[in-house]
Amino acid sequence: MMPKLTITRQALKRAVGASSMSLAALALTAAPVLAQGANAQLNIPQNPTMFGTNDPNVRRATAIINGEIVTGTDVEQRLALIVSANGGKIDAEEKERLRMQVLRNLIDETLQIQEAKAADVPASDEQVEATYERVATQNFGQSPQAMEAYLARIGSSSASLKRQIRGELAWQNLLRRNVQPFVNVSEGEVQEMLQRLQASKGTDEYRIGEIFLAATDVNKAQVFANAEKIVEQLKQGGSFVAYARQYSEASTAAVGGDLGWIRLAQLPSELATAAGTMAPGQLAGPVEIRGGFSILYLIDKRQVLTADPRDALLSLKQISIEFPKGTTNDQATKRAAEFAATVKAIKGCGDAEAQAGKIGATVVANDQIKARDLPGALQETLLNLPVGQTTPPFGSIEEGVRVLMLCGRDDPQVASGPSFDEMMAQIEDDRVNKRAQTYLRDLRRDAVIEYN
Repeated sequence: MMPKLTITRQALKRAVGASSMSLAALALTAAPVLAQGANAQLNIPQNPTMFGTNDPNVRRATAIINGEIVTGTDVEQRLALIVSANGGKIDAEEKERLRMQVLRNLIDETLQIQEAKAADVPASDEQVEATYERVATQNFGQSPQAMEAYLARIGSSSASLKRQIRGELAWQNLLRRNVQPFVNVSEGEVQEMLQRLQASKGTDEYRIGEIFLAATDVNKAQVFANAEKIVEQLKQGGSFVAYARQYSEASTAAVGGDLGWIRLAQLPSELATAAGTMAPGQLAGPVEIRGGFSILYLIDKRQVLTADPRDALLSLKQISIEFPKGTTNDQATKRAAEFAATVKAIKGCGDAEAQAGKIGATVVANDQIKARDLPGALQETLLNLPVGQTTPPFGSIEEGVRVLMLCGRDDPQVASGPSFDEMMAQIEDDRVNKRAQTYLRDLRRDAVIEYN
């Protein structure tokens, strides 16, 4: 059995990787600005005088939520997961902001676990262990035992990750019990959405990630400054998904800020204008919208119900050579030139192994590579390449030089769009998400929280 074809680590870093989401858009949920009516009800003066002092920079690290303690260790171990996801490139000031956000998340998580237990729908130990094992193998490519060692090495623990899993599963159980049964979607609504989708065939559709930060007239400047800091961290290589999960106040925070596939008309005009000028992989923002600020990340772009060439399945052979440790630039250049000449003489995929063997090159094959999963530069090159031809050589002294040879291509079929049941499920999910946000806000309002 042939090993899988691989692409260099540097090349993959330039590719956009994200789990698949529903085709329908998740609506933007912005917290409303404090309205004049609400201000009148609260009787807040326009120029309040503060009696006593309260230093906003002095924060307490632990809390007791309805009698249940969140310790400083809980906070630090969860913070370690975020720092690791961002490659450790977080300065002290940003880490402190993250620490307070982690505490807020742990408080929400505790409230969710408590509410699920009170409703007699807690996440079972079996559910948690099965999900932990799946996360270890699918997301990290490790056994649960190796995953435990990895977490300890970065300053976290399996207990911390399992608690996060327990909170998410408990919340899902609770929503299925107390929210989902009361969400109704009519057949007419589904048919109308499907008709709109067909009418928009061929128009551009965008898959966007969003971090939404709520703001009022009082704290607008501070929130904007925080948003700018987040953008700077993201530009330095921070994980958009990790920051969205920790900072975003939209209902999509739980899925890393992913709004799914949407059309610009579904966005507020300010965001639509920004998104329309973006290329996949670009950031935009902070953009001021009603209720706060949004940071956008364009994950991908396509045309509605139109076959996308990037969905083509490619059959590839990777031909590569490695350079021994200590190879000089001159030696590498000479070896690379010999490699390029040999590759140029290969007569199709059937001749690859024989020619590669003459110069000690390695050939690896994979016939199930989707073009869109490759880095952008390679996508364009391979989609315009005749069968049997190769890309220009690429690589480095550290990782060697390689080419990709196109051995076959299965073009995608025209997308038929979501089925009736799929569209209904998407609309239901959107409404459940909106009600879930209200549910959690009510839990926060009624909670007894003591800070230590």
